[in-house]
Amino acid sequence: MPAGDDDAADPAIDAAKTILVAGTASHVGKSTVTAGLCRRLADAGVDVAPFKAQNMSNEARAVVRPTAVRETDAAATADHDDPAFGEIGVSQFVQARGAGVRPTTDHNPVLLKPRGEGELQFVVDGVAVGHYAAGEYYEEHWDRARAAAEAAHARLAAEHDVVVAEGAGSIAEINFHDRDLANVETARFSDASVLLVADIERGGVFASILGTLELLPDDVRERVVGVAITKFRGDRSLLDPGIDEIEARTGVPVLAVLPYDDPGLPDEDSVSLPAPDEQEIRGGDDGVSDARSVTVAVPRLPRASNTADLDPLASEPGVRVAFVPLDAALDDADAVVLTGTKNTADDLRALRNAGFHERLRAFDGPTVGLCGGYQLLGERLVAADVEGVGAGATREGIGLLPVETEFSAHKRVAPVQWEIDGIGPLAGASGTVAGYEIHAGETRLTDSVDTARSVATPFTAESRAPLTLGAAAGDTLGTYLHGLFENDAARAAFVSRIFEHAGVPRPSDWPREETHDPFERASELVASLPFDALLKSVPSE
Repeated sequence: MPAGDDDAADPAIDAAKTILVAGTASHVGKSTVTAGLCRRLADAGVDVAPFKAQNMSNEARAVVRPTAVRETDAAATADHDDPAFGEIGVSQFVQARGAGVRPTTDHNPVLLKPRGEGELQFVVDGVAVGHYAAGEYYEEHWDRARAAAEAAHARLAAEHDVVVAEGAGSIAEINFHDRDLANVETARFSDASVLLVADIERGGVFASILGTLELLPDDVRERVVGVAITKFRGDRSLLDPGIDEIEARTGVPVLAVLPYDDPGLPDEDSVSLPAPDEQEIRGGDDGVSDARSVTVAVPRLPRASNTADLDPLASEPGVRVAFVPLDAALDDADAVVLTGTKNTADDLRALRNAGFHERLRAFDGPTVGLCGGYQLLGERLVAADVEGVGAGATREGIGLLPVETEFSAHKRVAPVQWEIDGIGPLAGASGTVAGYEIHAGETRLTDSVDTARSVATPFTAESRAPLTLGAAAGDTLGTYLHGLFENDAARAAFVSRIFEHAGVPRPSDWPREETHDPFERASELVASLPFDALLKSVPSE
């Protein structure tokens, strides 16, 4: 049993205790530690929920909006758009699953989605309410964001025994301490115990711990119950002198040194992607030789979103997912996938400026566009100035599908189940496919096209026009279904088509990775963190 689990199951623990997992910097492991704690607490019989007051990411999922939020919104204005579903950051979606609770917008009440040119989309309680420059958001909309975050946390605290909150970036950004919603304000309004996470892999871990604690506001500093050092490799005893010194200087205990490991949870944001001018190959560590493998080229869109859609492909033996710059040749590609994008209009301009549209038109292999990628594959974007920061009203698309997309302020966000009758790149796939939609714009057939001769519709759903789900022509297919390749039938059909096109046999004896539960692996990673220290009450002033 992990250390401290007896304490975790003790009914004497105060209800609605909040643990804030804060960091000395970005990408120190906060998301993984939070997911691990959620699963470990759930396994110990604790009713636990994740929370992140404010997230900045273009990696999102569609979830339920709580009844309390919808009632409040509906009361605010009689003609308010009150959708049943909203969007949250992928990390909170994953953490909720690890905790064994249904993901809702309360788990991430404020989501900021970068759009380029210093602009972001402000999503509150799952609903996009506007596009703002960063300064405008903090000056005119931050109070609304804070109120939404505090109300969401209060609802979670009323429904669960423990809330594990994830901070953002560094908790020691002194230029933001008066408006640091995910860290400082969360610690205050939730009365949280703070676990400080520091990454040893990047070096300077003790300096980062000391500097962070020195820069915290006094009332937040008093809430820090301990430190977790992450991503450690080597002889643990070599850290002891440094740990002794940092504890003596600060009075804050180092609760655990966590080993380096990647449980396999989705990346939180696009920072994990290669730079737009760099190439990165994923899936190359499966033991399959290059001669027996195939490559899926993925153009690195400047505003790429929901790139976790590609993870199931990279996990297939013999499949290499290669993120490539927009000016890259496609000579070595066996297939192409265009991901989602937070700004289809401006990413289309970037594609065309790099000449990628011409190289894709000349490419003769299977091509799939997901969400914004579907829109890019069409003949044109209409009302593109609604979507793009620097776009004109109409922009010519790549032109591989005889469709056009018209943008408006409306945004569709919903989990979905459709029927598939696979053709083109998904030939042979059939049955039900599930995933989610998050997009603005509606796609339709271009006026001059004979539908029967030029385009097919592989997806159907009740009360939906098939072209609003997806379209196919030849070996090109586009769809609004995020999570397409998480469906076994669709993934198997696409992978088979890639190997068929490449002329590479796919022997049945290829090695396959041993499957594991990423939540259990994350739980094991944080097993040395003592719950009694994390769940103790913070002394009041």
